[in-house]
Amino acid sequence: MIRGLGGVPRKEFAVPASLAGERIDRAVALLTGWSRADVAVLVEEGAVRVGGQPVAKSRRLAEGEEVEVEGEPEEDAPPVAEPVEFAVVHADDDVVVVVKPAGLVVHPGAGHETGTLASGLLHRYPEIATVGDPMRPGIVHRLDRDTSGLMVVARSPRAYVALTAALAAREIERRYLALAWGRFDARRGTIDAPIGRSATRRTRMAVREAGKDARTGYEVLTQYEHPVCALVECRLETGRTHQIRVHLGAIGHPVVGDGTYGGDRNPLQPGRPFLHAHSLALIHPVTGQRLEFSDPLPPELAAVLASLDG
Repeated sequence: MIRGLGGVPRKEFAVPASLAGERIDRAVALLTGWSRADVAVLVEEGAVRVGGQPVAKSRRLAEGEEVEVEGEPEEDAPPVAEPVEFAVVHADDDVVVVVKPAGLVVHPGAGHETGTLASGLLHRYPEIATVGDPMRPGIVHRLDRDTSGLMVVARSPRAYVALTAALAAREIERRYLALAWGRFDARRGTIDAPIGRSATRRTRMAVREAGKDARTGYEVLTQYEHPVCALVECRLETGRTHQIRVHLGAIGHPVVGDGTYGGDRNPLQPGRPFLHAHSLALIHPVTGQRLEFSDPLPPELAAVLASLDG
């Protein structure tokens, strides 16, 4: 969403040598700090011009060219309460534990302003509007859109503070079931490799030396031979974006069904990455009671397992 077209705000700059040869959308994003998706909207609306003329987002720039940008990305609006389908497995005055279905986005973002888990939580528990970040009320950790499973949500400010601290201290146990391609040499292991934004494809993450520390423990539960793949339980020690998918792909065992990181292959086609947050354990931030939850594989993933020959 763009505001101010044809008026202020307006930006003008000459292309520096460091951005010569770059696409206009990436160059403007780097110079303004906006996302490429937001810049692409500006370009499509004719609000980005080079030499006074509108350009396509793939236009390559030359050093010294004059770029004009009219308007700016509209600030994101907080989620609005609306009915959204998801299961609740625990709820008290401070903590809610939900099962997020695959395909449900956790909080609003580019292209997903409505119909998010955050909107559904606000509908059921209006008080969380004042808990934590207004853009992500009550949310202390996320699952990818196409990952299903257990999430803990803060329902009170005191729980939010305690749960975010517990996550930072790695005191909340989160375990996932993943079906990964290939035959594992070791039954157990830890993948310790930093993760950062891909330098070539900004919508992807990658193992990068300059990335943030990331550790994933894994244990092979069942090795299958037809086709060759393994059911693996993964334990998050950190919570980087796409962490399990990136780490398993980096060691040559991408998640089955994960087209982003090389796992979308025949004959197994679950329709999304085979990744489910099946186990969650934490100390209740107020009562001190240990809470443990488990959630079985959803039917579409269970059906894939049933088709395999061990």
